[in-house]
Amino acid sequence: MTTQTHFAPHQPTHLRQDLARIAQWITPDSRVLDLGCGDGTLLAYLRQTLGVKGIGVEISDARVLTCVQRDVHVIQQNLEDGLAMFDDQQFDTVVLSQTLQSMHNTEHILREMVRVSRQAVVSFPNFGYWPHGWSILRGRMPVTGQMPYDWYDTPNIHLCTLLDFERLASKLGLRIIERATFNDAHEVHWLAQWRSTLAVYRVTAGAPGAVSAT
Repeated sequence: MTTQTHFAPHQPTHLRQDLARIAQWITPDSRVLDLGCGDGTLLAYLRQTLGVKGIGVEISDARVLTCVQRDVHVIQQNLEDGLAMFDDQQFDTVVLSQTLQSMHNTEHILREMVRVSRQAVVSFPNFGYWPHGWSILRGRMPVTGQMPYDWYDTPNIHLCTLLDFERLASKLGLRIIERATFNDAHEVHWLAQWRSTLAVYRVTAGAPGAVSAT
């Protein structure tokens, strides 16, 4: 008698908001590369719920150890060194979650993401969130939940707005398939450029197209 495996309904409730949306964009039994995978939370979830075959890349010793303890396949490497170890289209999805703003070579990592995978998913804090502008008008760099650092100790070196990212995607020849924006745990549909604190994009290589906000 053959036993068929059934995965749980794909409605993440215990993941960070951007990771939950990313999980909704992942196909069962697919191959996923998570860049800057942290403690392996997303990959562990995807393996358990969708049967995903995942690999993480992480630089932190402590986080790599946590990944190993979670039985997450992880490679310890600095993302600034690139993805030369991976073949073209080796993965179905590559994820870069809340890490883009800390990358020195932003264009290179985005090009590499669409080289090694069929689709890339990127999330980052939205510098266009309206209180940030108000803070700057008052003479201070913004410090918020998505950007909790002072100007002198922040790892965020390339902050951007939604429009900034979309223009860069167009410049690099990336097609935006879908966009989701959030403020805390709530999804933002209206005036997302100013009201959202976090953006998540799903892109692929190809001619730029219209953005679908879902």
